[in-house]
Amino acid sequence: MSEVRAQDQAAYDAHAVRAEFPVLMQSLEKGLRPVYLDSGASAQKPRAVIAKEREVEEQYFANAYRGRYSFGARIDDELEGARTKIAEFLNAASSSQIVFTPGATAGLNMVAFGWGRRFVQAGDEILTTLMEHHANLVPWQQLARERQAILRFIPLTSDGRLDSERLGEVLNERTKIVAVCGMSNVLGTVNPIAELVRRAHQFGACVVVDGAQSVPHLTTDVQQTPMDFLCFSGHKLYGPTGVGVIYGRSERLEEMDPILFGGHMIERVWPDHSTWAAPPARFEAGTLPIVQAIALGAAIDWIRQHGLDRIHRHEQSLLRDLTTRMQSLPGMTIYGPDTPHKGAIVSFRIAGLHPEDLAAMLDRRAVFTRHGHHCTMPLHDLLGVSATTRVSLGAYNTTEDLDALLEAVQFAFQKLRPTQRA
Repeated sequence: MSEVRAQDQAAYDAHAVRAEFPVLMQSLEKGLRPVYLDSGASAQKPRAVIAKEREVEEQYFANAYRGRYSFGARIDDELEGARTKIAEFLNAASSSQIVFTPGATAGLNMVAFGWGRRFVQAGDEILTTLMEHHANLVPWQQLARERQAILRFIPLTSDGRLDSERLGEVLNERTKIVAVCGMSNVLGTVNPIAELVRRAHQFGACVVVDGAQSVPHLTTDVQQTPMDFLCFSGHKLYGPTGVGVIYGRSERLEEMDPILFGGHMIERVWPDHSTWAAPPARFEAGTLPIVQAIALGAAIDWIRQHGLDRIHRHEQSLLRDLTTRMQSLPGMTIYGPDTPHKGAIVSFRIAGLHPEDLAAMLDRRAVFTRHGHHCTMPLHDLLGVSATTRVSLGAYNTTEDLDALLEAVQFAFQKLRPTQRA
């Protein structure tokens, strides 16, 4: 029996998975256990990832691509091994299509100003959405201003999905770039990337996907869905902070200019000019986040060990249960589409409870959620609210976590609702 088939037949044991995360196994004040419901901001790290970081630091750390002594050679091998694991995880054709970055935000800026600045001209159009994280909106705003291009938005349906029937209103021969998230960090909406790629490529547009939320939760196959660029963060993928990834189609990476300059990314330097190395080195100036990138490879190993599809099914089961239970609460508004069209995120407001007050009360019960605009101010303007409370689930969450959340909400009702207005 194959490893994948064996995984599919085995029951997913969320409690055993949770036990692999030391931070979640501690006892807090009053004997409470941490109920971590903020994986959309940053996921916790399993013991295997923490151990890998420690191994590198303690046993063979050196700078990368600098020395052929034993430590340096080991670091090079480990770093390229991590690059290969990421390529396989995305089903990329080559590990040379994988660029290490400081994070998804840096990656999106590198694409916007490395590729976009070269190809976007006055009068061209950049197409995005109002559900984007600021990291996938502000760089395009700046590029449009700099290049005198036009920023346009794909219309949304009333339940927070892309309105495919109206895509033709905004996608045309002037569209140079389509920049969209794979999954909304507020609504949970899973966007139809394959359809967007197909239709955008009919006009020769470059498709840039912000995969910060989608890559940790959904299988991503960059050959089956041939997006031009994909950016994501390590820390949302059960890996370390400080490292991210750009995947780029080979021809797009060859077209793209570097925006950071220095060591490692050069081919030859003369007193008055320089030439650049081939990708991915062209975009990896200076010293990489070496330890973090290697440990991201360990995070990929961990995910493949448990099976991303199995993790996804578990998260979706929790999502359906949580949504049903929350919908019965008085004054509850949940934003975004129905569960078949979204990932493991629930953003909501409760009449009479301000999100910041609610978050503070939940924290008193060791239930950790996020409140605010979640770096999506235009989306919250569209929703007509200044802030929401967000619950975002991960591989380690359990039904007991949902019980604790609902009990904490009831506690907040008792403490706050009599003195609050909607």
